[in-house]
This record gives sequence, structure tokens and C-alpha cells, in this order.
Amino acid sequence: MIDLQDKKVLITGSSRGIGAEIAKKLADSGADVIINYASSEEKANELKASIEESGGRAYVIQADISDFEQAAELVKKAYKTLGGLDVLVNNAGITRDKLLLRMKEEDWDKVMDINLKGTFNCTKNAVRYLLKADNGKIINISSVIGLIGNPGQANYSAAKAGMIGFTKTLAKELASKGVCSNAIAPGFIETEMTNELKDSIKDDIINRVPLARFGKAEEVADLVAFLASDKANYINGQVIGIDGGMSLA
Repeated sequence: MIDLQDKKVLITGSSRGIGAEIAKKLADSGADVIINYASSEEKANELKASIEESGGRAYVIQADISDFEQAAELVKKAYKTLGGLDVLVNNAGITRDKLLLRMKEEDWDKVMDINLKGTFNCTKNAVRYLLKADNGKIINISSVIGLIGNPGQANYSAAKAGMIGFTKTLAKELASKGVCSNAIAPGFIETEMTNELKDSIKDDIINRVPLARFGKAEEVADLVAFLASDKANYINGQVIGIDGGMSLA
């Protein structure tokens, strides 16, 4: 059992999907969690209620993390609400998939603004608080697509690859100050997004995965919980794949 008792955690984009499972897992492990959402207020409040019914502690804060000032206010509110900040999980992300020849500038910019710039915005503002924590942690949710690329996802792949480079730099800059930074690179995970894929596309993906199945959001959440815990205090600058072997050559 991972013990996160009284850890103070901010999880961006956590009203649904992988982010929601991370929030539930960390709260179940004893952490106080901030659920962040941009527009899914109802889902965020439902998640908060679910966590509280299970005996956990959760709070909801709305913010569009692609906006630097909103990200700054989110982090400040999180710190004040929780009475500290031990862990930042940069999870928020979107897709705007198109082949490069058809991709519009706004498709590129929107993905970059949320997936990559949003990670910078939140981390930049959170570092001052994480430095006050005992064993502060930054956990960036990247993607297998940031490692291997994928047709139709030039924007998403570039943003997720950027998160990996960002993580490695943070690991070198902040480790001497007691903050560890790591990235997780999930493969295709069962979420609302993947549920909407055509069966033919799902079959093609599964054929590329040695374990021959999609991952589960709970499996990603378990890994986040471990990295957030004191059991991972000597893990720094790593990119940990959770993709069923999809990234193997």
C-alpha cells in the first residue's frame, strides 16, 4: 500500500479520464488533492463528491492552464487551500489530430498551449512552493507518442516530446534543492477518448502492443502514486513508459 498521508497534491486536468483516476488513487492513499478543470465543472464536482464519500479529501479549482495568469492563480489557490504543496502532476492535455498537410495553425497552437505551455505555466508557479516541501515531486504525464511519433499527431507528439525534455532539465535544475522530476509516458489507455475510436482503429492499435490490450487509467494512477511517495525519493529525471511494450523497437 502506497502511503501518501497528508501529501498536498495538485493535478491539472483532473475532472475526467486519467486525471480523475489519479485524483482518486492519490486521495485513497491519504493525499489531499486539488481537482483542476477548465470547463467540466459538473464532472469535477462529481469526482470531488465520490472522493469524499470514500473518506478522502478533495477540492475543486477552475483554471485554463494555457493562460499564465490563470495557472499562477490556480497554484496560489491550491497552496493556500491545502496549506502547502508537495506534488504537482501536470496531466492536462488535449488532441487536435490531423495529418500535417491538413493541420491548421490553430490546431498546432491549441495543443502546444495546453499540453506544453500549460506544463511550463504550472511548474514555473509551483516551484517556489515545492521547494518548501520535504521531498517535493513534479510528475509530468507525457505519452508514448512523444517517444515514437504517430501519423496525424505532429502537434501532440511534439508537445509530449517537449514535456520529456522539460522534465529532464527540471531534474538537473531542482534535484539539489530536494525536488525530483519525472515523466510518465502512457500508451493507449481506456478512456472516453479511446472509447470513441472505430473498432478497426482499436484493432490496429492492439496489434502494435505486445500485451495485446489497452492500458487502464488505474494502472497509470498506480504509477503516479508510487512516484509521488517517499518510496521514489531517489528516482529523478526518468521517463517511465506504461504502454504494454508499444514503444519497443
